[in-house]
Amino acid sequence: MDVAFDPMKDWTAEAAWEGTRRPLPEATGLDPGAYTDPTFFAIEQQRLFERAWVCVGLTDELDEPGRILVRTVGRRSVLITRNTDGDLRGFLNACRHRGTELADADCTVANTIRCPYHRWRYDLDGALISTPRFDEVPRTAFDRSDHGLVPVRVDAWGPLLFACLSSATPPLLDWLGDLPERMAGYRLDSWCVRHEQDLDIEANWKLICENFQEYYHLTWIHPELAKVSRVADHYRYQGTGMYCGQTTTPVSGEERNEWTVLPPAPELDASDSVSGRFVAIFPNVLLSVLPNHVWVMRLEPAEPGRTREVCTLLLPEATGDVADDAIAPTRDFWLDINAEDIAIVRRSQRGLQSGAVPPGPLAPRFEEPLHRFHNMLADQMILDDVTAVARPAGDRPDDARDRWGAGVNPAPPAVDVAPRLAD
Repeated sequence: MDVAFDPMKDWTAEAAWEGTRRPLPEATGLDPGAYTDPTFFAIEQQRLFERAWVCVGLTDELDEPGRILVRTVGRRSVLITRNTDGDLRGFLNACRHRGTELADADCTVANTIRCPYHRWRYDLDGALISTPRFDEVPRTAFDRSDHGLVPVRVDAWGPLLFACLSSATPPLLDWLGDLPERMAGYRLDSWCVRHEQDLDIEANWKLICENFQEYYHLTWIHPELAKVSRVADHYRYQGTGMYCGQTTTPVSGEERNEWTVLPPAPELDASDSVSGRFVAIFPNVLLSVLPNHVWVMRLEPAEPGRTREVCTLLLPEATGDVADDAIAPTRDFWLDINAEDIAIVRRSQRGLQSGAVPPGPLAPRFEEPLHRFHNMLADQMILDDVTAVARPAGDRPDDARDRWGAGVNPAPPAVDVAPRLAD
């Protein structure tokens, strides 16, 4: 049998995505080259990460005046900060004089961004305000206002910061679709960071996303997790928007209570108060939202087979001052679950690299979110015009075809039971 990996494959052609474009009952996973091929990775950085709304951090990281975050978006380094009025600002991380990197790591400045080379200075809106000794021999028609930092689009939703290098990509709220409406009851913009951990994972970023999105592996990889997030209690949780989602309803605390020991957020509705929401916002942030805590995983692709993962535990503002020893069971449970996931995605990466077998069939009941995710990826890789990338349509909760074998959610989200326009 010939292996599927083809180093000459044109990843920007529709033909490269034949298995992805089939209906779910006939669809296959991605070609092994999508996880291992340096050429695919380079095209993906350009056509996906330089055109998408990429999660670059948390709003809590910019709560100090003059704080600057340094992040990689696609092939570019960007700076994210707030101006003196508190408005988000983003810039390419390069001086307008001779292109020197302005900052090499997160830092705090005194209201100005200074180039370390020739000391050109910019205010927090990116305007050039100082060019030491530059005018000793005047240039013809030099105007500082023409040489401000190159802006980058930045925005926030809930606790998440996003950046987008493309001016043509629709606004963040359009990208997210109905997700802000779905999550509105949690009031996530007020939640507080209580733990953060950086991990270097020897696996492609998509494997981490895919693993998060499907619960097919739950019984065998996470036997303890399956006691609070049971396979039979999983349902879809996705409307129109660039995300994939599922929910556990109800979350069980009968055998393991690490998810239920902390106080819940106030004023949750009947569905949010008993459910866990698991949402992968395309392309690179994974949210596990429980009634009393949120576990965030932000992915930074480094190489085809290596990803930096930033894990963060958030608590509701009302319970944010709870003692560390009370948080420990929930935090440690997530760390244990994440370690199990890391072990299996590393093994998947090794198999794709060394085996490179043809793509296999997707399991319709468990892997519909992967089919949705793969098609979003295909659109970004194929379409030259980013405005032509269509947001996936939402599920129809009253249609059995959308459940693919799962039952009817006993406590459906309010957004799924409210009157909806016809598809």
